[in-house]
Amino acid sequence: MSVHLQGITWEHERGHGSVVAASRAYREQQPDVEITWTARSLQAFADQPLEALVERYDLLVVDHPHIPSAAEEGLLAPLDEHLPAELDDAAFVGPSHATYRHGGAQYGLATDAAAQVAAYRPDLLPEPPRTWPEVLELARAGRVLWPAKPIDAFSSLVTLCAGTGAAVMTADGFVDRDVFEESFQVLGELARLVPQECLSANPIEVAERLTGSDRWAYAPLLFGYTNYSREGYRATRLAYTDIPLRDGEPRGSLLGGAGIAVSARSRHVPEAARFAAWLASGPVQRGAYFDGGGQPGHLAAWEDETLDAATLGFFSGTRRTLEQAYVRPRHPRFLALQDTASPWVTEALAGRTTPAELFERLDQASRDHLREDDRARR
Repeated sequence: MSVHLQGITWEHERGHGSVVAASRAYREQQPDVEITWTARSLQAFADQPLEALVERYDLLVVDHPHIPSAAEEGLLAPLDEHLPAELDDAAFVGPSHATYRHGGAQYGLATDAAAQVAAYRPDLLPEPPRTWPEVLELARAGRVLWPAKPIDAFSSLVTLCAGTGAAVMTADGFVDRDVFEESFQVLGELARLVPQECLSANPIEVAERLTGSDRWAYAPLLFGYTNYSREGYRATRLAYTDIPLRDGEPRGSLLGGAGIAVSARSRHVPEAARFAAWLASGPVQRGAYFDGGGQPGHLAAWEDETLDAATLGFFSGTRRTLEQAYVRPRHPRFLALQDTASPWVTEALAGRTTPAELFERLDQASRDHLREDDRARR
């Protein structure tokens, strides 16, 4: 009997082309399984609640901060009994795979790995800056862009704070005040040096501007897209590299990425789970998934020299950043905190509120959303 699965992902070659290409390859192996994919906007991918989606779709490409609340509300199917032993944390880059686990069960697989990294035009800038003073010097020369719309500005602030090794976003508050002030001072200076329109730009828009004009050469913090490093994707290519170093290490980058999950409401959980496990496997990740425009999470792809060469060293150039990435709180109410707080960071960068006001708001919001009585829930 044939099975028709419905999936939802996000509208970019990395999110949509990858799973469509992989699903086509899967049907060659499993002709009785057909998978149809719907794409939603990147903003909806980050913000749209999963409650309605699990009623319509069997397979969902999700952002890992959704996992704790989705798991506790029974929206996603546990995948553990459907997974081969080799799909464990060690099979994926950095902490990616673990972010889809909650309450001891695995609710997704890290098919897509990302964190904030740096990007540059190697034809214009043979060596990118490696420290924040070097970044600001290049920005003063008018060569730097930075995506700082609310979610990206918030992510950048968290990245800089986490890079100090301090605890960030706990029930006790946002972060130590001195760490916040040091981090925001850097970002505030950067915001004054880049074009004002950066305050409403996302990583894709910055990548488009970097590849579309020789005026700009570098961006210090943005979520990486291997697509812009591939031959023929745009007229020029970007190289991605580690974020600016702190004490010689690219620490603290906010972990992004995406994973494949299965609706608990699906009438075909076993079939959907088998596809998810196949999609996350090393051969598929470095094969059909990558070829379709995907950005794999499996280490087999990250260690593939052919894929690395095809992306101007994307995987080797950013792996240290991924391995030392910061994982956002594994808390059911974290997304509410992120949605509430993100616009505040951009407002402060634009000078509409003071850094002191921003700190007080972030600190109180962290205590309100990540209360001690909830924090024990894992």
